[in-house]
Amino acid sequence: MTKQRNVAVLFDERVQAHNPEVEEPFLPGRLERRVREILKGLDVKWSYPEHPGRLTAIMDLLAEQPIPGVRIEPGQAATHAQLSRVHTTSYLDDIYALRGQNAWLDTDTTAVSKGSVEAAEVAAGTAIKAVEMVVSGEADHTFAVVRPPGHHAEPVRARGFCLFNNVAVAATHAQSALGMSRVMILDWDAHHGNGTQDIFWADPDTLFIDMHRAAPFYPGSGTLEEVGAGFGEGTTINIPLAPGTGDLVMIKALREIVVPAADWFQPDLVLVSAGFDAHRLDLALNASYDGFAAFTGILQGIADKHCDGRLAMVLEGGYHTESLSNSVHAVLKVLAGETPADPGDCGIEEVEAAIDYHLPAFTETD
Repeated sequence: MTKQRNVAVLFDERVQAHNPEVEEPFLPGRLERRVREILKGLDVKWSYPEHPGRLTAIMDLLAEQPIPGVRIEPGQAATHAQLSRVHTTSYLDDIYALRGQNAWLDTDTTAVSKGSVEAAEVAAGTAIKAVEMVVSGEADHTFAVVRPPGHHAEPVRARGFCLFNNVAVAATHAQSALGMSRVMILDWDAHHGNGTQDIFWADPDTLFIDMHRAAPFYPGSGTLEEVGAGFGEGTTINIPLAPGTGDLVMIKALREIVVPAADWFQPDLVLVSAGFDAHRLDLALNASYDGFAAFTGILQGIADKHCDGRLAMVLEGGYHTESLSNSVHAVLKVLAGETPADPGDCGIEEVEAAIDYHLPAFTETD
């Protein structure tokens, strides 16, 4: 254990009002018919994957196993002005018009329920508060436990269960209102953060780095050659990963790409789009709890070196509730001061134990 740090977990019960239920009547129209046709073609009963139980699992585990130095703080709602730094006025008007209704927003099954618009406002506002707390010094590090997630949301479109781009709203708030000129965002969710990339595509003051499972995995973007454009050419960095990639490869990418990029960029603030569907139980990649702890230690080192430790994390994906809650818990322990262990190859410890058990029988001499 290194020096204990002051960590705030931000959680607001209002985000749990986002709860699309397929059995509920949705606004009729062409999109509704198309989505129903897609769901009808599935071999299994489909439920909305991004559900309130995700956050309940995280908060329940934290209550059962408290971490010294970690405290819970309430969230807040984002204003129209804060959201409009990222999303167009027409898009916001369209989303606000759905307040109190059930509706499909995209054929990838993104939807809203009656409480979703307020939940999304609170998710984005809570990400803003996470940034405000680390900039003001109220906390050394913060973790916004929010939903709906945000990194797929584009300026004019909801996608991938995301309505507002929470991390982008937080980053632009830091730049516009808090004097954080240069913001670095690392997205380690298994899915590429297409929305965040789109928002900062030509922005030289935001370094966006995304480590994700390579296309054609959803959403199919994030190739090596996607590096930004105009004044922002070079401030978008994509690290596409092969299926089955685990801790050691991801740590190598962090140490040999992300750390040098941060040294070059010299951020005033570090944000993490912290999705946990890269855990092996979520079947997208092969990360472990120790892996997420190690990733956190590397990002913490970047923040300590360049910006007085200003590090804020915002929850993205992660749909297996056991791996999600335990992964977040592992991250919080490192944020609070625990030194992460170096993870080994998956299964190596068990094989070494088997070697120790069996090998003497083959090598004993008379």
